[in-house]
Amino acid sequence: MRIYKFGGASVKDADGVKNLAKVLQTTGYDNTLVVVSAMGKTTNRMELVIKNYFENKSELQGAIHEIMKDHNDLLVKLFQNKHHEVFTDIKLLFDELNAFFKSNKSPDYNYVYDQTIGFGELISSTIISHYLNDIGIINKWVDVREFIKTDNYYRRSNVNWETTQENIALNLDTNILNITQGFLGSDANNFTTTLGREGSDYTAAIFAYCLNANSVTIWKDVPGVLNADPRYFDNAQLLHQISYREAIELAFYGASVIHPKTLQPLQRKEIPLYVKSFLNPEGAGTCVSKGQALVPEIPCFIVKKNQILISLSSLDFSYIMEENISDIFSLLHLYKMKVDVIQNSAISFSVCIDNLYDNLERLLQHLKAKFQVTCHQNVNLYTIRHYNDSAIQELEKDKTVLLKQLAQGTVQIVTK
Repeated sequence: MRIYKFGGASVKDADGVKNLAKVLQTTGYDNTLVVVSAMGKTTNRMELVIKNYFENKSELQGAIHEIMKDHNDLLVKLFQNKHHEVFTDIKLLFDELNAFFKSNKSPDYNYVYDQTIGFGELISSTIISHYLNDIGIINKWVDVREFIKTDNYYRRSNVNWETTQENIALNLDTNILNITQGFLGSDANNFTTTLGREGSDYTAAIFAYCLNANSVTIWKDVPGVLNADPRYFDNAQLLHQISYREAIELAFYGASVIHPKTLQPLQRKEIPLYVKSFLNPEGAGTCVSKGQALVPEIPCFIVKKNQILISLSSLDFSYIMEENISDIFSLLHLYKMKVDVIQNSAISFSVCIDNLYDNLERLLQHLKAKFQVTCHQNVNLYTIRHYNDSAIQELEKDKTVLLKQLAQGTVQIVTK
């Protein structure tokens, strides 16, 4: 059994969908399950729809219509028969989205987000499934929410592994090519949940774990795992083989090519992960597998943009001790802040965070009751794995360094 995952960039338009079919024809698709993301930037556009629902309802229908128009334009390019059932199926999905916004009574942003954001995946997987069937690649469209069960921690749900494994073992027909959605699950009440942004990789790993798959392949617009994101760094180099441990480290620090949670279930069953280019499906790509020696011999650069650096000091110059640090982390947990770096001295404590849930102002008000607070927004967090002096010097050039932390094998630098 193989698991393939295709991200939004790989299916951003009609040519992308056709290329997905060519990848399957080139590599084969027996005993295969395909996980797909929303097309192109649909998820970002759906986030604008949700924002309009809460803040600017007069723009809500216009934002939905634009997404619907683009998908209909894609349908016209893929299906010559204008009466094909796919047109009806896609219309029904948009009708369902509109019906939710009309009937919803919940003021909870995170709940509304999870009930609506995944329509991008439902729509893309429906289109792809129909197209593949039309050209003779027979497949079955399956709703991932019937298989992956989670808690109701909306926008970053935790998998109920026992129930999920039982659902997949009992209900998934592995004798046919299956097309399903990434990023989504459902809770005990069958409300839709999400696994975190870019969570489609994790979906692929969940299925692989539960099916004891032979491999997982993530199809990207890059030739594999690179030592740096080519959007931000020049002369990025391909890493042909790396260990699970190294990949987990890179993902933890924010390497966008692999979702942070993806590697853990694969490592437990020693299922190899391949990262390959959908533009060159026969290329070697990168293999992530068991092996302590599979460590890059060159520095690996990671950048996380739009982070927040908070620096705290005691109001009376007293030491920041365990009790204070415990209080700080309790607040970070309360306001759902993802912590990327911490640094402390006798009378100061700094933390670089990701304000995913937009709770920064409430957190700062709470902290100011006990500490002197300095907050830098829109900072960049750079991490270099296997650094050397020249790599650090090159990175710091022409930047204002706000925080720097060196550990064995890794340096993290926050810049403005």
